[in-house]
Amino acid sequence: MKIAKIVSSNSHIDYVARVIDALDAANPPQSEDFGFAQFVKLPLADETQIVGVIYDSMLINPDYANYGPRLSPKPELRNFSPDYLDEQGFLIGILLLGEIDRELKITHGVPRRVVPAGQDVHRIEAAEIKSFHTDESDCLQIHYYSQVVAHAGLFAAPLLESIIGELSLDCSDSEKQRLAVLKQTLAWQRTMGGMRL
Repeated sequence: MKIAKIVSSNSHIDYVARVIDALDAANPPQSEDFGFAQFVKLPLADETQIVGVIYDSMLINPDYANYGPRLSPKPELRNFSPDYLDEQGFLIGILLLGEIDRELKITHGVPRRVVPAGQDVHRIEAAEIKSFHTDESDCLQIHYYSQVVAHAGLFAAPLLESIIGELSLDCSDSEKQRLAVLKQTLAWQRTMGGMRL
């Protein structure tokens, strides 16, 4: 499901996308489709797919500072001014985690490719999420862990906790134990980080 289009970037792995709305599509995405820690993919022309995760969001509201008099209420603006566009919307921050090449080889880490402006962003379903996190030996992998810690700022710990929680829903008992240890480590680091003066 297409949920957004890339509009800018803050770095090579930190992109900003505008969520599509009723002006862009007949069935725009619902709020749960672009929530925090939602995995996304960006399918490129050469059949490579860049995989990322939503880690931030911002509201666009050009009317916020518009204190001028209104000649008609907002619902009637479409009748009296058909060229009026409601420019309110959502921007989402996407942190890139890796890629899947055309041979379906999965790589976690910084993608080599630059994502162009206007690139479509699609929501990833549960089966694709599991596939992205499974190596050739059918073991769970999260090789982008340090990348998230380094680039997600204050959202790093909650983002990783959400990812771990999602991955824990569909994995073996031994992998659940590994994920539980990782989650405890995150909680400890957050606690100790909060105690610094």
